[in-house]
Amino acid sequence: MKKYIAEFIGTFVLTFVGCGAAALSGGIGGVLGVLGIAFAFGLAIVAMAYSIGTISGCHINPAVSLGMLATKRMNFKDFCGYVISQVLGAIVAAFMLKMIGSMCSPAITSLGTNGFDSLSYVNISMMGAFLVEVILTAIFVITILGVTSKKEYSSISGVVIGLTLAFVHIIGIPLTGTSVNPARSLGPALFEGGKALSQVWIFIIGPLLGALIAALIWMCLSPSEEKKSSKKKSK
Repeated sequence: MKKYIAEFIGTFVLTFVGCGAAALSGGIGGVLGVLGIAFAFGLAIVAMAYSIGTISGCHINPAVSLGMLATKRMNFKDFCGYVISQVLGAIVAAFMLKMIGSMCSPAITSLGTNGFDSLSYVNISMMGAFLVEVILTAIFVITILGVTSKKEYSSISGVVIGLTLAFVHIIGIPLTGTSVNPARSLGPALFEGGKALSQVWIFIIGPLLGALIAALIWMCLSPSEEKKSSKKKSK
């Protein structure tokens, strides 16, 4: 149960800080801009990696958990528990952002949601948004699979993962707002509604497919020792 609570807390922090930075600072043209928002997400990951990482592994993302499941680093029961915890954490974070935004003058209604067409800074098409999310999530997840594959990397893994999340946000924010995380997208979309909610399926399916592609690539390219270790963990 501690693992699931840790995933709830971690996803709450990621969504609250990352989406909060995007929403409350005025978005892509606001005070923080693309770099500021990107690093808000990245630093949230770094903070959580070194605080809850030893408890749950700090997935705080259903796509990451799916990548771990596909590479046999976790079982199906834990996968379900992680995803439920992550989604709940994102929903609570979005609710808190909605509450805080309503207390501002004028009220802030944006919650850092993702989108395409008119909801995209560059008006990217639906197919373009889908491809962006698949590619960026694959990059993110394969980095995680690689940097968590050896104990020797444990001291730097949080920084590497956080910086990777930041750099995929740097390119992805103008395109889709960058999801690479179904929970982070679903929570804010539920409270913002409208087009953001009608488009959220792209930001659920795209990252999950990207995670599966990353897992497939990793299983093909990973050293034989890693494959043996994964088989032992799955038993």
